[in-house]
Amino acid sequence: MSSDPLPSHAGRLDRGLTLIPAIGVILANVIGTGVFMKARVMTANVGTPGLVLAAYFAGGALALAGSLVFGELSAMSPRSGGPFNFIGAAYGRRMAFLFAWSRAIAYGAGVAAVAILTVTFLNDALGAALSPLQLKLLPIAAISVGAAFNLCSVRATGGVATALTFIKISILLVIAVGAFFFSDGTFEHFSMTGAAGAAHGVPESARLGVGGFGAAMAGALWGYNGWAIIATLGGEVREPGHVLPRAMSLSTSLVICLYLLINAGYFFAMTPFDVADLPEHTTVAGATIQRFAGRGAASLLSVGLVICAYGTMHVALLVGARVPFAMARQGLAPACFSKLNSKNVPGVSVIAVAASAIALALSGTFDILTDLTIFVLWIFVGLTGTTVFALRRKFPDAPRPYRVFGYPAVPVIFLLATAFMLVSMLMATPVRCLAGFGMILVGLPVYSVFARRLPPDDPESWMGAE
Repeated sequence: MSSDPLPSHAGRLDRGLTLIPAIGVILANVIGTGVFMKARVMTANVGTPGLVLAAYFAGGALALAGSLVFGELSAMSPRSGGPFNFIGAAYGRRMAFLFAWSRAIAYGAGVAAVAILTVTFLNDALGAALSPLQLKLLPIAAISVGAAFNLCSVRATGGVATALTFIKISILLVIAVGAFFFSDGTFEHFSMTGAAGAAHGVPESARLGVGGFGAAMAGALWGYNGWAIIATLGGEVREPGHVLPRAMSLSTSLVICLYLLINAGYFFAMTPFDVADLPEHTTVAGATIQRFAGRGAASLLSVGLVICAYGTMHVALLVGARVPFAMARQGLAPACFSKLNSKNVPGVSVIAVAASAIALALSGTFDILTDLTIFVLWIFVGLTGTTVFALRRKFPDAPRPYRVFGYPAVPVIFLLATAFMLVSMLMATPVRCLAGFGMILVGLPVYSVFARRLPPDDPESWMGAE
């Protein structure tokens, strides 16, 4: 099995994504997981509705700053794999490999986490009728279905993502409007605390104080996770210099508004104690719906939440498969991962990511998987953010169709906030974070297997369009 870089003519991805489908891909991935479930854990983390909303606002501001930074990078080098190429151009092949190695595993964990959540919503819709064995096995079926759909063309996937996005936004608005206008809630709930709630599954180190706010930020960022996902599909976006930065910034701005609205709706309908006291596998969205529409309506809307969660998993499989594909194109993964099927999709990579997600779905719970994923992802999100400085120095004359607004202040603020968030997560959940860091280091001996067969690294080979 060869690990040599593939020639440039060894198959081309289809640039079939325009602005609206690109926004649809982002929103289909972002909306549908944390916003329906994480308010319980976040209330246990910080205690009050105001601080939960502050964590969502801060997380959104961080994601928006990041989208501006990634907009410049992805417009400059619109390739499959996105940050894999930015890091390779700025810091070399080894750091690019560690990013891609960790990202591939993290995408597997993310797909597994959302598959678990999809089945959780399905269980809500069925009135908790699923057995423990079914709750364990059905995520495998969900991942398998998602993988089958992802073997279709990127244009078809973009169309599905756009349709799913419409459903997701509609559900968010229905829940928020219902909470404010049809529940018996009150704004007095915003002055209460949920610190005495049961907080099932939340460690004491992640409750209240700086550590608690950092853990709440991690929960919020799981909800925003995916704002830069379109950069990884850079090789499949039409007019990338125009579409990529606009898609990221517009999508992130819309999500911030939606998340603040629906979380305010939760706390209008329920006290923070009630939210923090919910059982571990109960969705806050479902509990809120019951407050204004009864159990029957909650079960009906839970079907919609199944669709939302599936949409996130569907797009995560789409994007996750492009990471091993890009690695193989640089000779840093088995060459079979770079092969395109008849729909110009890296089919072997899709199957590989799905297989890793199935293995992870059998080994962890939703919150453990999301905590592990977020810490690893944001280590490299921060590293990618630094490449905007490195690449401006290294390639000052490279075409930049878009330049980050507020340079250098916005990138610096983004990096400082990222560092604070990572330190806070490390304080709140040190074992999970260190496990994630260990996962990164395991990639070093794997890298040596591929790197020893490759020619000297050429920074320019990572730049430009495919």
